[in-house]
Amino acid sequence: MANVKLIGLWYSPFSKRVEWALKIKGVEYEYIEDDLQNKSLLLLQSNPIHKAVPVLIHNGKALCESSVILEYIDETFEGPSILPKDPYDRALTRFWAKFLDDKGLAIRKSIFFKGEEQEKGKEEVYEMLKVLDNELKDNKKYFVGDKFGFVDIVANAAALWLGVLEEVSGVVLVTKEKYPNFCGWRDEYCTQNKEYLPPRDELLAHYQVYIQRVVASK
Repeated sequence: MANVKLIGLWYSPFSKRVEWALKIKGVEYEYIEDDLQNKSLLLLQSNPIHKAVPVLIHNGKALCESSVILEYIDETFEGPSILPKDPYDRALTRFWAKFLDDKGLAIRKSIFFKGEEQEKGKEEVYEMLKVLDNELKDNKKYFVGDKFGFVDIVANAAALWLGVLEEVSGVVLVTKEKYPNFCGWRDEYCTQNKEYLPPRDELLAHYQVYIQRVVASK
């Protein structure tokens, strides 16, 4: 029986982050797909506060929140470093990871809300994209340092999921004219890291059904 288990969802960027880190480290683990419409007892017991994925269970002890889990994986298992060794770079890493994660609500508002709340969400997303576009200028590939790491894993939602949500909703947030550096980075990111990301067509199909369900419920 594996002493590392991951409770996740195949279409969740947060679950995919943890899978990615485990694979980078070469950690053998048991993957357990859950169902948000019918949450398993294991999930509810392992994450009683948020009742959400991902959850990492290592030697019977559960950890929640993808960024927390990524740091734990990096500190616990042998293999390539995910966080930089330099304290300043580590601080920068945590800053950019938090910046990206904090924009999740604005993205959801931009896609799933209507009226004033949607417009507020869009403005916040546009500001985020402006910041990222500037950060990724001069063909910059990585957020911190000269190699792929923690922030780049956390950026998976901006690289793949954002575009999928735009397509299924018809809400256009990113254009090459306004954010050329971001778009260039995104295209290369999705190509170079294809093995760690779910197939885009499968994500599209999943979120098309999800959007239809959201619309029907209103």
